[in-house]
Amino acid sequence: MSETAQSESKQRLLRAAFTERIGGAAEYIVIPALALAAALITFGIFVSLFGKNPVELYLYMYQGAFGTWFSWQNTLTRAAPLILTALCTALPAQLGLVVIGGEGALLVGALAATSTALALAGAPPFVVQLAMMLVAMAVGGAWIALSGGLQYYRGVNETISSLLLVYIALALLNHLVEGPMRDPASLNKPSTREIGAANMIGTIPGTDVHWGLAFGLIAAVLAYVLIFHTTFGFATRIAGGNVRAAKVVGLSVGRLILIVCFLAGAAAGLAGMVEVAAVQGRTNANLAAGYGFTGILVAFLARHNPLAVIPVAVLLGGINASGGLLQRRLGLPDASVLVLQGMIFVSVLASETLYGRFRIFRQGAR
Repeated sequence: MSETAQSESKQRLLRAAFTERIGGAAEYIVIPALALAAALITFGIFVSLFGKNPVELYLYMYQGAFGTWFSWQNTLTRAAPLILTALCTALPAQLGLVVIGGEGALLVGALAATSTALALAGAPPFVVQLAMMLVAMAVGGAWIALSGGLQYYRGVNETISSLLLVYIALALLNHLVEGPMRDPASLNKPSTREIGAANMIGTIPGTDVHWGLAFGLIAAVLAYVLIFHTTFGFATRIAGGNVRAAKVVGLSVGRLILIVCFLAGAAAGLAGMVEVAAVQGRTNANLAAGYGFTGILVAFLARHNPLAVIPVAVLLGGINASGGLLQRRLGLPDASVLVLQGMIFVSVLASETLYGRFRIFRQGAR
C-alpha cells in the first residue's frame, strides 16, 4: 500500500472515530432530553385532567424556578444538596454498582455534624466548621462503604442494602432527636440543641445562596477529574466494565469498591453537614426532605457523569422550588412536583433501551 493510501486510510479512521465520539456524546444528551420532554408532556396531560392549563402550569413553574433572581437563589439553594447526593449514586455507578442510599448517608452525616458542633461548643467557629465537615464526611463515607463491602465480600446486593440503610439511618435520627439528643425546649417538634449562629457557614457574598453550592460544585469537578483523568479513575472504570478482567490484570477490586463507596458516602455526608450548618442550624425531622432520593434521579438523568450532575441538579432544584408557586397560583398540592419527578424517573429508566438504536449517532462507525 502506498504512503498516500495509508495516509487516506488513517484519516478516514480518525474521522470515523471522531464522528463516533461526537455521536455518542450527542446520544447521551438527546435521549435524556427526549425522556424529560416525554415526562413533561405526560405530566401536562395529567394536570389537564384536573382542569388545569398545562401551558399556564409550565409558565408558573418557570417563574418559580428561574423567573427572578429570588427564584434563582431558591433554586441554587435546593440544587446544592442534590449535587452532593447525586455523586453518592454517580460514583459507585462507575464500578457498575447501583447505590441508592444517599438519603441515609445525608442523615447520619447531619447527626455527626450536629454532635461534633455540640461537643466542641466554645471552640473557634472555623475549627468547629472544619470538624463538622470532616466528621460528617467520614461517617457518611463509612455508611456507604458498608454497603459496598457487603456487596463485594458477602455478595449482598448493594441496591437493597443501601436502601435498607436509609431506614436504619432514619430510625437512628428519630431515636436520637426524640431521646438522648433532644433539646428540652423543643416541645412541638423534637430537635437537637442549636449548633450556634457563629458555627453556621453563611452565604456566598452578594447572594442568599449558602456555601453548600460551592462545596457541591467543587466536589463535582474533583469527582470528574478523579474518574476521567487519573489512573485510579481508569482502574475504576475498567473494574466497572469487567470485574473478571480487572482481577486478571491485578487490580484490587475490593479496595476500589471500598474507596469509591467511601467517597460517594462522604459527598452525601457533606450534604447533611451543609443542611445543618447552612439551613436548619440543628438536627430534626426536616432533614429527611428526600434530597437523597432526588439525587438518584439527578445521577441517572446525568448518565452518572459528575459534571453533567451540576446542570441536572439545578433543573431538578428548580422544579422543587416551583412547588410553592404552583400551590398558590393553581391550587395544586405542593407535592405535585414529586409526581413530575416520578414521571421523569420512569421516563429516564425506559429510555435506557434506546441507546445504540439510532443510526444517526453511529454513522462514523461505518
